[in-house]
Amino acid sequence: MGSLNKVMLIGNLGKDPELRYTPDGLAILKFSMATTEYFNDKSGNKTEKAIWHNIVLFDKLASTMANYLSKGKQVFVEGRINNRSYEDKEGNTKYITEIIGNNIVLLGSKGDNTQSGQSEYEERPNQKQTTGAAQRTQSGQKYQAPPPSTDDEDDIPF
Repeated sequence: MGSLNKVMLIGNLGKDPELRYTPDGLAILKFSMATTEYFNDKSGNKTEKAIWHNIVLFDKLASTMANYLSKGKQVFVEGRINNRSYEDKEGNTKYITEIIGNNIVLLGSKGDNTQSGQSEYEERPNQKQTTGAAQRTQSGQKYQAPPPSTDDEDDIPF
């Protein structure tokens, strides 16, 4: 039997995203995103809890979304969970869980600086890449991008 690694989140960016490039020119966009969980505590009071997620976008999806994302922006992110480790400056091994995004939808109203109120950008790893090609959709534009590199040497930790 097969397996599935899929995540869908709706939340708000906690800070402006960071766009970086690998030595090979691969764009990497990283940002934190908060989702909110509501529940009743032991005394019956309604409580909310923010859960933070580290989101990573690659290639054309990363360079395109860097122009649209900012602190506080509400987004839908679809992707997969990735666990990895890296060494910090002191040589300690650190572990991190990230969401590797392959589809992102800007949510909110026109007053939130989105062109159509909802714009969709999607990375298509199973389709051939056509340089500079964009497909128009009803909710915005979809950009195609190749799958991210699995080479850990070029990976930049948060």
